[in-house]
Amino acid sequence: MILKDLFSNLAILVAALFLYTQVTNNNPLNQSSALKNKIAVGLLSGIFSNILMQYSLDFNNTLVDLRQIPIILAAYYGGSVPAVIGLLLVIAGRFLIGLSTSSFINFILMTLITISTLIITKFNLSKKIKIIIVLTTSNILVTLSLSYLLQDYEVLLYLIPVYWVISYLAGFISFYVVEYERSSQKLLHRYKVEAATDGLTGLNNVRKFDQIFNKIARQAEHNKETLSLLFIDIDHFKSINDTYGHKEGDKVLMELSNILKNNVHSADIVSRNGGEEFTVILTNCPVENAKQISEKIRQKVERHPFLLTTGEHIHITVSIGVACYNETTSRARQLIHEADEALYKAKQTGRNKVCIAENLLKV
Repeated sequence: MILKDLFSNLAILVAALFLYTQVTNNNPLNQSSALKNKIAVGLLSGIFSNILMQYSLDFNNTLVDLRQIPIILAAYYGGSVPAVIGLLLVIAGRFLIGLSTSSFINFILMTLITISTLIITKFNLSKKIKIIIVLTTSNILVTLSLSYLLQDYEVLLYLIPVYWVISYLAGFISFYVVEYERSSQKLLHRYKVEAATDGLTGLNNVRKFDQIFNKIARQAEHNKETLSLLFIDIDHFKSINDTYGHKEGDKVLMELSNILKNNVHSADIVSRNGGEEFTVILTNCPVENAKQISEKIRQKVERHPFLLTTGEHIHITVSIGVACYNETTSRARQLIHEADEALYKAKQTGRNKVCIAENLLKV
């Protein structure tokens, strides 16, 4: 019966933790988390502990369960704020079940477990050692409280060893679930970022550009908003690679990406679409403003001395094609084709210039 009830506590605990890690995958708890996140986790840990108390072993009003584990986790990962909030809730929950010597001992027990966990987490030890010390300290304190309350050595001789095994198991599994889920979520997030980011420049890659552009184009058509697109290409980039090498060509690409980011608004979307070709999506931007921004970029690039790894400086130029929904085209999804056509025209008519789509007006 004891083993069965404690395993029920363990199963509830693991299920609750798995649910918690899924719900909070974007805001995992740590010492530097926002106060509102710490408060929320403190409330959750207190609720989890109270749920575990509802499935306790009852020895003459002495409740045996794993209520301390959520509080330990809150203290270990989030520090004093979530730990104290969880502690207050579990103490209040125990007093609501009934006022007795056992409930007052619970107050002392949970307070000591919380304080000891907060102290141990400050030690300069490995994570595994800290967890072992925290769980062992908790088990010792629980053993002392049960010994004082029950004073039935036949029950204690069976209960204490079983409790230690289940408590260790619950603690290790709980920490493992949290660590495993968090590492999996971090890995997934990293893969998502890498799948959407150009590895050299840190800009959006062509896949991310397509995703963002399609979404913004739909919104622009729906809301009848202006939307401009710049296609930017480095003039004679192949000769830079041939003359100075691909390493220096990469340096030029990285420096150009910084120029682009620094000369558009933070809301504008800069991408590297491949090779020496870049794009800038300008939301709520009429063609006249897009022309001015394009010319500003062209002049900045032309005047900028690009530093190579050898210490040598070189100068480059760019050609830019501009298209604008509601001004050069009536269909937002035609912007890519029209901006590309305008870029081609800029290349064919001398390079180092800005051309506007459709009527191909030169700036």
